[in-house]
Amino acid sequence: MEQTTLKIEGMTCDHCKAAVTNALQELEGVSEVEVDVKAGTAKVAFDSSNVSISEMNEAVEEQGYDIV
Repeated sequence: MEQTTLKIEGMTCDHCKAAVTNALQELEGVSEVEVDVKAGTAKVAFDSSNVSISEMNEAVEEQGYDIV
């Protein structure tokens, strides 16, 4: 299991947190997601044989947020 922290711009509330969390958890290979709205981060535990960081970035961007 690997871990990464995604830097995300545009999150402002609990709805944002839920949208990002759900988008990431829907990806096969993602096992744990911890979103911090104030810090603008999402800590993700994942299996790199099933999902890539670029796929995670794309899932977040599809929700309307920017990866920095």
